[in-house]
Amino acid sequence: MPLMQIFSAQGIEEMGFNMPEAMGEGASRRKLVEVTLVEARERLFEEEFDREIDMDRVIREAVRRTEQLGIVFFDEIDKIVSSSDGEGGGPDVSRSGVQRDILPVVEGTTVVTKYGPVKTDHVLFIAAGAFSNVKPSDLIPELQGRFPIRVEMERLGEEEFLRILTEPRNALIKQYQALLATEGVKLEFTRDALRELARTAKEVNERTEDIGARRLHTILTTLLEDILFEAAELTKKDVKITKTFVQGRLKDIVEDEDLSRFIL
Repeated sequence: MPLMQIFSAQGIEEMGFNMPEAMGEGASRRKLVEVTLVEARERLFEEEFDREIDMDRVIREAVRRTEQLGIVFFDEIDKIVSSSDGEGGGPDVSRSGVQRDILPVVEGTTVVTKYGPVKTDHVLFIAAGAFSNVKPSDLIPELQGRFPIRVEMERLGEEEFLRILTEPRNALIKQYQALLATEGVKLEFTRDALRELARTAKEVNERTEDIGARRLHTILTTLLEDILFEAAELTKKDVKITKTFVQGRLKDIVEDEDLSRFIL
């Protein structure tokens, strides 16, 4: 008889068991499916392949690779840093507490996972943060010593924005082209239009808050708002975005600093 889990420490919402299987009925039920010879061969191959896999060996190898080649990335670590001129109470105490919780993991310890214990002695830890309101020196001294190599990143410029728009496999331009293609609309950007978008993103980041490449998303959404809304009703299915179109659509918003803060 298979085991049944009735209650656990988490409460009744964790209760779960299959009654037919518990009564011995699940094993006798079979479902007949008609497939082609090629599909049958693939299914049989997958079943036999699964039987040959030694999951214990797979887990051991996964744990070994994690311990020797693992990389842990802490993003926005500045959010748990207390200001050096703070009063030392309230949220600052909680932030310091989070740092002290991270410290033993970074120093090297054994973490219990569902696949077994994992040692973090040789894991590479990388942390990143904007540090606009605080400084790296505001980290607790013990944690500062665990990140000895520090690199200052430069702001994204026009060329970087242009590359982000065009080069990645899932670049924003390609996403919008694929989205409008579902409505039968062919969207095309000239090179000058793309460079104008990159220049606009750089300018808005400099004049307002610098949110990096995320600025491109808000600019493109504003630029294509009408086209996206009217895509199904467009009579002309070939849409070409030029530098003049970008300037005409975004110029007033970019020049009005207060308006750009809310829209871009």
